[in-house]
Amino acid sequence: MSALRIYVPGDAAAVACGADAIAAAIENAAAKRKLAIEIVRNGSRGMHWLEPMLEVATPQGRIAYGPVELGDVESVFEAMLANGGAHGLRVGVPEQHPFLKRQTRLTFARCGVVDPRSLDDYRAHDGYKGLTRALALTPPAIVEEVTQSGLRGRGGAGFQTGIKWKTVAATPPQQKYIVCNADEGDSGTFADRMIMEGDPFVLIEGMTIAGIATGASKGYVYIRSEYPHAIAVMNDAIAAARRAGMLGQSVAGSAYAFDMDVRVGAGAYVCGEETALLESIEGKRGQVRAKPPLPAHRGLFGQPTVVNNVLSLASVPIILEKGAAFYRDFGMGRSCGTMPIQLAGNIKHGGLFECAFGIMLGELVDDIGGGTASGRPVKAVQVGGPLGAYFPRALFDTPFDYEAFAARDGLIGHGGIVVFDDTVDMAKQARFAFGFCAIESCGKCTPCRIGSTRGVETVDRIIQGIEVTKNLEVLEDLCNTMKFGSLCALGGFTPYPVMSALTHFPEDFGAPSRLQAAE
Repeated sequence: MSALRIYVPGDAAAVACGADAIAAAIENAAAKRKLAIEIVRNGSRGMHWLEPMLEVATPQGRIAYGPVELGDVESVFEAMLANGGAHGLRVGVPEQHPFLKRQTRLTFARCGVVDPRSLDDYRAHDGYKGLTRALALTPPAIVEEVTQSGLRGRGGAGFQTGIKWKTVAATPPQQKYIVCNADEGDSGTFADRMIMEGDPFVLIEGMTIAGIATGASKGYVYIRSEYPHAIAVMNDAIAAARRAGMLGQSVAGSAYAFDMDVRVGAGAYVCGEETALLESIEGKRGQVRAKPPLPAHRGLFGQPTVVNNVLSLASVPIILEKGAAFYRDFGMGRSCGTMPIQLAGNIKHGGLFECAFGIMLGELVDDIGGGTASGRPVKAVQVGGPLGAYFPRALFDTPFDYEAFAARDGLIGHGGIVVFDDTVDMAKQARFAFGFCAIESCGKCTPCRIGSTRGVETVDRIIQGIEVTKNLEVLEDLCNTMKFGSLCALGGFTPYPVMSALTHFPEDFGAPSRLQAAE
């Protein structure tokens, strides 16, 4: 009789909820009964309100229980022994849960399913099929496949991935690099971390394909130091891929060479900007470079470099496996494929929801997210991290699409949605945006370095009721200067949360409604 297989997430979210202690308690419960068990530390499925969510393999498939606390282990273990028997915490078949059933999981298809450190498990769940097809194509054909898929950068700007690859591929043969930007610093975002902790081989495969397509033989994953679990899992997966011949001088026995390493950042938000990230990898202070030259021409160590986000690179294997048309058929307009959306803040059902572009913002917050955790009305949602705009309920009919958000002075960014109820003070949120920028600015350009500090001072005067009308004019002028004069998006995007807060919630600033003023 084979050992009972139990899945206990090793994902940082589950660990923060006590998953390590629960795994130890399950081992003790089995030892007490003299039963052989196998514990697999899988990734998270993304239903964070149910973490730690444990699963047991049964003849009928995997059955989940959650959220499990230490005091529940004995009774949950007994239910597991009864082939996924009844229990108050029984979730049932995870894929049948409404939160998962409504998703279109392409990038996150294996997350929570596989053992993230097992290459065999990855292969058993369609891993490396994309690379196999890529090796049967020419490098230009791989680039064309990615271009035709419509894949855009998932890190914020939404730039066409294929164009970056084409530019690097067109440079003369020389040392080239693939750099994965895993410096996930936006508030309310965790998709990059979930991929690296739950399905690291998909990122390795995506980077390998990118290297073959562009003529790059070396890759780096730049991970922030606040992600120790992701760093450990990525290093283990890279070592496993290298041992299996999937990285090195002859990738999968082919004529192509590609190897990669992890580089750990110190946690500066500005290092999420691609040129500051490159400076950091080179061992310098993370400061933004002036463009041109673009990284595609002169990037890491002065060589042609592709810089892509985790989710962009993790989407590549399925594009190569299934074809460009398969991927392009999901989404709307110029926003092709799926987007892993992260629901956070004051929300009942927080977690990761992957679906095709085009879903309405209101559906994500009210229906899928279940509204606020506090039970109070939703006042605002911030989409796109700390530099994203605040949207009121009046804009909940906005489709989740790059162009639709841009048309309403917003941005999708990395796909994070942070929810606030009606107790939030939007003037204080605007102050936070300036304060965040002041702390995280690299200091290289004046609009960002000085403007953010002056912004904090100006909002403070508005909150105190000092010459509100005059200071609101100063605030708008300051935002325009930062938006058009900053060297990078840190200073350039800080006006988004500030001006959206003022536009949609003027009463929090002691200002009359702009609609009333227009009348």
